Parts: sequence; C-alpha cells; structure tokens
Amino acid sequence: MAKHRLTRALKSDYARVAIGAGVIASVFTPIAATADTVQTLSVAQQSAANGAQTAVQAAKPEEAQVNVTAQQVLELAKAQVGTSENAQGGGTKFQQWYAASPRALETVARDGGNPRAYLNAAWCSMFVSWVGEQTGARTQVGWDAWTVAHAKWFSANDRWGSEAKPGAVVFFNWRGSKSISSVQHVGFVVKDNGDGTISTIEGNTGNGKVEERTRPKSQVVGYGYPKYAA
Repeated sequence: MAKHRLTRALKSDYARVAIGAGVIASVFTPIAATADTVQTLSVAQQSAANGAQTAVQAAKPEEAQVNVTAQQVLELAKAQVGTSENAQGGGTKFQQWYAASPRALETVARDGGNPRAYLNAAWCSMFVSWVGEQTGARTQVGWDAWTVAHAKWFSANDRWGSEAKPGAVVFFNWRGSKSISSVQHVGFVVKDNGDGTISTIEGNTGNGKVEERTRPKSQVVGYGYPKYAA
C-alpha cells in the first residue's frame, strides 16, 4: 500500500497500528471468506471501486437507524473473548470477513495492494466492524480496517466525544495524544470504572487475542457514539 501499508505491527499494544481507511455505511451481503476466495483486484475492479469511493459518501448514522442495543453489541463482543490469531498474525474470522467484503475493495482501491493482505493485517478495527455487522449495527458502528479513518467517521458525523459510555467505540493512543490522526488502537467500552480507567473489549491486543482489558483514560483519544436502540 501507499501511505498506510498492510504490514504487521510489533507484538505490543504500544506498536499495533490498525490499517485501511474511511467508513462507508452501505449495506452488503456477507461473503464466505477464505484465503482462496480473496482475489487480487483486477484493473476493472480497481476502477469500479475507485468510482464507488468517489461517488458514494458515508451515510450519516441518523439516516440508518438500527434496532440493536449497546448491550447486544457488547454481549457478542464478549462472546469472542479468547479468539486468537495464528503465528502469522492472521487466521481470524474478523480478517477473513473483512478481506472478502465489498469494503475491502474500496479501501484497497484507495490505498493500493490487494484484499488478501488484510488476512494477516492488524485487526482491532476489523473486529469492531465485524461485531457491528453481525449484530446489525454496522451502519452505526462503522466498518474499516484503519483506526484513524474509523475515528474520523465518527467525528465527521458529530458522534465524537470524551465521555466513556457502554457500547461506545473507544480509540487509543498509547502516549496520550488527543489527535485523531494519532489513533493506534480501537475497542468497545464496557463501562467507566469511576477511578480513571475504563473496562473494554478489544481485538488484536498485545496477546494477539480478543480480550477484556482495563485501560487508563489517559490513553484515550476519544469515543465514537453509535446511536443504539433504547
């Protein structure tokens, strides 16, 4: 890829940077994904995806209401705890789903490379996107493989803030930067612990797994707020 290449980050929470970009809230039918089914973009596909990227703007969350609660999203996220990547940093259903999705064609058309590269790429944002897709809340949760673009989508749609809320999408920078461009990691907020920390569920942790974590608020860049059903 160009600026944001599909390379594997170091095995540390302080160096695992998710990749990809933009969040397009369009509806698609999930595709059964394996390494064999993910193909390199042809020139025609690249051209078509470039056209789609130019012509289709991210729908505002308000235009795509969902009948899904924060609790339902968190329950599915928690059910994934323990899911682990393989020795190559891939092999998860989150990466396989994303690599075979129409969104992968759009982000590859923008960034270069091919969808197969997502199969072994850092996957925290893919995990969040997968949970949104499987619960029917993706149009509120967003979907991408790059944490910075995921955060910018929330900000652009006036769904960005500094308050930890259950079900919010939380974006981190390990050195405490508050710039969206510095976002390195993403997960779901479970709760504000009231002691300067939050409880989270995250994919692509330093252990290469989906895990429940306790994080200091000092490492939070900001929060994205899906509009869940009451």
